[in-house]
Amino acid sequence: MKVQLLVSEWCPSCHQAEKVWQEVADERDIDFEVVDVVQPEGKALIQKLRIRTVPAVIIDGQLKGIGVQSKAEALKMVAGAPPRKATPFHRVGMGLALSSRLFILSSALYGLLGTLLLIKGSLLSLGPGPFHLFSLGFIAMMIYGLGEHMLPRFTGQPILMGPWVWSQFALAHGGLWFLAFGLGFSWKPAALLGGILAWLSLALFALRIGIVLWRSTPTGTVAPMVGVVYPFKKVKEKS
Repeated sequence: MKVQLLVSEWCPSCHQAEKVWQEVADERDIDFEVVDVVQPEGKALIQKLRIRTVPAVIIDGQLKGIGVQSKAEALKMVAGAPPRKATPFHRVGMGLALSSRLFILSSALYGLLGTLLLIKGSLLSLGPGPFHLFSLGFIAMMIYGLGEHMLPRFTGQPILMGPWVWSQFALAHGGLWFLAFGLGFSWKPAALLGGILAWLSLALFALRIGIVLWRSTPTGTVAPMVGVVYPFKKVKEKS
């Protein structure tokens, strides 16, 4: 059973509708997609089904609901779908997941702290510790937060969440502080441990994103969630 939720970024109630349907998708074995009205697939649905307002619920190509349904109403609409087996994969919606928000917030805080220490370190020779707070703290955390949100949105593929993302989060912070502390105070064991933890965090992120890209839509087709066209396939011209 394919369920599409047609939404718009400017629609306040769309976020609530997505939250309800995401909970339903976690419980029922449905192929759930969030489609934005500005994307080609969203425009096609609007034209085909003559939809005039959002959020709108489309089930197997048929318009089944307008507005925000309660969870009970949504479950009734997909009553024929079997219960979903537990899975660590989750689809990314319009709003940022808690982990994405914390990664981005951490990035901002590390950016401020790292910049202040870099300025102070230029006067007091604090060593490379402040630089790693800035690079691994600000840059890497921002990439982690935006990457786990944007790439699944662009490809329409689910991403590993739950213990996977929180393990990455803990490794990233632990590695950063051990590395900065070890380099700042010339304590090699701490710096080595920090480097290993930071590498493991990066490896987890690469695994999570790699699976998303591996499972993404084949070249030259339209991604199911947001209608992204991959223009890399050459089209043979007719003579």
